[in-house]
Amino acid sequence: MRYQDEEFIATSDLLFEGVLRDVRKSREALQPIYEALTNAFEAIKCRIDKDKTFHSSNGSINIVIKAQATTDVDNPEFSSISIQDNGIGFNDEDFKRFNTYKDFTKGFSNLGSGRIQYVHYFDNTRIISVFREDELYYKREFTVSKRNEYLKAHNALVYHKICAKTDDENIGTLLIFNGLLENSKVYNDLTANILKYDIIKKYLSYLCKHRDTFPRISIKYEVNGEERDEQNITKQDIPSIDKTDYAVLHYQKIAADGKSYEQLEKTEKFTIDSFRISNGFLTQNALKLTSKGVIVNESPIVLQNLASNTSINGCKYLFLVSSEYIDKQDSNVRGELKIPTKNNAIKGDLFDPEFITLDDIQESVTTKIDSMYPEIQKKKIEVANQLEEIKQLFHYSSADIEDAGININDSEDKIIEKIHEVESKKGANLDIIIKRSYDSLKSLDTSDANYEKTLKQKTKELVKAIPLRNKNALTQYVARRGLLLDLFEKILGKQTDIQIANPDKHREDLLHNLFFHQHSEDSINSDLWMLNEDFIYFNGISEALLSKVQIDGENLFTDEFVKKEDEYLTSLGEDRTKLRPDILLFPSEGKCIIIEFKAQEVNISKYLDQINKYAGLILNYAQPKYNMSVFYGYLIGESIEPRDVQIADGHFENAYQMDYMFKPADIVRNFFGRPHGSIYTEVIKYSTLLERARQRNRIFLEKLNMIKH
Repeated sequence: MRYQDEEFIATSDLLFEGVLRDVRKSREALQPIYEALTNAFEAIKCRIDKDKTFHSSNGSINIVIKAQATTDVDNPEFSSISIQDNGIGFNDEDFKRFNTYKDFTKGFSNLGSGRIQYVHYFDNTRIISVFREDELYYKREFTVSKRNEYLKAHNALVYHKICAKTDDENIGTLLIFNGLLENSKVYNDLTANILKYDIIKKYLSYLCKHRDTFPRISIKYEVNGEERDEQNITKQDIPSIDKTDYAVLHYQKIAADGKSYEQLEKTEKFTIDSFRISNGFLTQNALKLTSKGVIVNESPIVLQNLASNTSINGCKYLFLVSSEYIDKQDSNVRGELKIPTKNNAIKGDLFDPEFITLDDIQESVTTKIDSMYPEIQKKKIEVANQLEEIKQLFHYSSADIEDAGININDSEDKIIEKIHEVESKKGANLDIIIKRSYDSLKSLDTSDANYEKTLKQKTKELVKAIPLRNKNALTQYVARRGLLLDLFEKILGKQTDIQIANPDKHREDLLHNLFFHQHSEDSINSDLWMLNEDFIYFNGISEALLSKVQIDGENLFTDEFVKKEDEYLTSLGEDRTKLRPDILLFPSEGKCIIIEFKAQEVNISKYLDQINKYAGLILNYAQPKYNMSVFYGYLIGESIEPRDVQIADGHFENAYQMDYMFKPADIVRNFFGRPHGSIYTEVIKYSTLLERARQRNRIFLEKLNMIKH
């Protein structure tokens, strides 16, 4: 078929506006480049297969990234990118295939949808190609775009400009992407070096398997026409495959009952290529599927054998899984696979009646990796042992761990968080049972002859349900408290790793964060119970500017305070709006708790007035509706000499029990004609708090029969 010059390539049985909605824009910004690069690899292979005088060493791909800089030469913006190969070129047959949506006759498992990504990302893609036919040379030029004159006026994406004989014998194709449709940081940051390593990572499977025969790839980066950088991809850049193994999986189909699977005799081989790569090249361990030699970035299976950030002997591991089956499951958006899971297979979300599920691929590949690398298996066992320790420590059940979906990349914090989410859902279901039982108690008729018997039975059901809801949660809660108290003791003894590494640095923040994490407002999940059990139930904030403090989403202070309009707030060269109390709590209207932490080595007596200053600012400048007038202050440290404290402020008294000092009441003065406030203050040692908290926790443990009296 000969195409006319200056012709829009339209079709009568396909609406391209619908196609563009069907084949959505790839989430991978560089997908158009990868599509063009894949086509270049294939064109070179076609030429090698067809022309015996053309060898792989003659294959070349030249990429030029062009950027433009106006005022800021160090921050140029992307202009265009060209990809030139010396492959077979666009003869009539290949051009027809290019223009046929979902054409799969090329033999590379292609669906002819790559050009859709061209128009999703670029205003126009210009293609100039030289090919040879019947001993003659031809040059073809065409443009791909979704501009209105293409799409709306002619129902076309391609404008065929010309195809004519030429004296140019340089067979190949030049593709130029012009006019990025949306401003993109990915493209604006693109350089020769960045694109080089993006290509290596994307095509690692292909480049490894064709290590000695892949085309020479050159990448240039130009700004305002001046070359800034040039990179080449050679086999020295490509890591070697460390090991290769295979997994053979059976196809399945849904059984006649519609609920189970039936294994078939038909099988498919999956190749597992593994790489042991230095940390400099590979930042994370990973398991990826590859489709047609290209790594699928959003791989639907994950590495379950090794945490992503774990190194073994200075190396990380990459596993690439390839198969003809995977190639066949590629979608219109290259790299988005249609491989079913067991769940959606049973639901009927299948494209083929015979299939291999992702679950089976994941399980088989995971088992193979264990056998390929004993050192990985050893690490996997270590992680399993760590999980078992957490399970025993917090009395988690195996069912809770399984339901939580723990994976090898989860930190200890994440594991505990996931299990708590599961327990919370189970707890909600038990609460429903308890509520129904309670409601049934309220409906009892005390005048009924069977009242006592019914009451006894209903009470028995309620009493049975409550422990199911509370026992595990309470046990774990108390166990967690024990851990925190042990950590508290280690911090006071300067036995944590960070303190041992830097023994001369005072770490007040370690103690602050132990009680209530800095910059947090989540008092309910704080550990202020070590100071007072009630404190976790109050609204509060940790380590925040006074001027930014809010209660229930509203500013605590008046606008005048926030805007620093009052002379006092900035008098004597100070900015009192920038003060940062360690912790503020608001137990009820008109009341405020102020907590200050000091490093263990600091003499507390030097800071006795600090809490009073905060109380004075809050009393005088808080919004009137909060009526702040009653304050409670806690100054916490370890270096407390009672005589120093009482010399600095004679109102402090020694407590008769538990080693601390207190000031029963002090005036907080108001300077704007309103009543004065009052403040109660305690000066207390960390070690005293620790002892108090240990006693309270011991009482809990005794009540739960978790320790002997």
